[in-house]
Amino acid sequence: GYSGVVVSGQKLVYLDDSSGQETAHCLDAGTGRELWSQPFAEQYADEFEPGPRCTPLIDGQRIYVQSCFGEFACLSLNDGKKQWGFHFRDYGMFWVKDRSGGPGAANRRGNSGSAAIAGDSIFIQIGSTNGASIAAFDKMSGKLLWKSQDDLTSYASLMTGTLGGRAQAIAVTCEGLLGLDTTTGEALWRTPFKTGANRNVLTPILDGNSVLFASYTTGLRRVTLEADGSHVRATQAWLNPALKINLSTPVLVGRHLYGHGPDKDFVCVDASTGTVQWRQSGFNQYASTVASGSRLLVLNDTGEVILLEASPARYTELGRFQACGKTFSHPAYAHGVLYTRDSRELAAWPLQTSAR
Repeated sequence: GYSGVVVSGQKLVYLDDSSGQETAHCLDAGTGRELWSQPFAEQYADEFEPGPRCTPLIDGQRIYVQSCFGEFACLSLNDGKKQWGFHFRDYGMFWVKDRSGGPGAANRRGNSGSAAIAGDSIFIQIGSTNGASIAAFDKMSGKLLWKSQDDLTSYASLMTGTLGGRAQAIAVTCEGLLGLDTTTGEALWRTPFKTGANRNVLTPILDGNSVLFASYTTGLRRVTLEADGSHVRATQAWLNPALKINLSTPVLVGRHLYGHGPDKDFVCVDASTGTVQWRQSGFNQYASTVASGSRLLVLNDTGEVILLEASPARYTELGRFQACGKTFSHPAYAHGVLYTRDSRELAAWPLQTSAR
């Protein structure tokens, strides 16, 4: 599967396909020793490969997992036992066999995004056109708090934050970018746009009172939010139609975005203007980027890790090594260790400065 790795304290959680079921595994992050494993959903497979695609979310002593076919569950971090759960079809979500066209991306290819938490609520993109595109639940009990909108689901993950003076859940659906009040589910603003094949992938990036988002059809944009009475006014600050980023969410370091670009390159973009500061070729179809201080760890889809300086002045490479085989799974970096996975194995790489 394409699910990413997550680490909390000394515990590491990942999802895979084990014995025909989507399964959560918890390991000791220091040794790799498995602490428990828990199947939670039926298998999903297509021509790209089987396995889960949604990265799990850890909050305190709970893990939230989401399957390709809409099984959502809260598990105990201690032993993997199910605390609560539901299925997307309970709210009217449906799936189709024709993967070449039709409704939203998730209806055809399964879910790839992750939920988001703010306070005592967890926000989940269900994708039902029966008024349950996005829903909020009590993160402890699973009680439904509200459901909202009729948008089809894309592949993107949700984000939460306070923008324009309002606490919001920010979503990228098949219909565009929008923000919902975290307490009521009311739509505060919306920036509509359509993409080819009803497919959006990147996670929205929050920057002060602005949201940055890129689509492979429309390009990279910045939307600024301002209080407007009981609602929020959304204004497009800029749009760079040439930055048609397809699969990989950039990271924001200072006032610049760094990440995989539209043409198998790596780019640095001024987040205030949308201007490309520099670009570097040789990064294949996909690359995950992790920021730590003024450094970037980039995992190419070939499994090669590249250490870069996060500087708008120029592309500066500081080192590289082969970490794994071909991969589309986002790595994790915690306690000075980089965790990578491919379709065969999970590995921990301690990163330290070499003596010269």
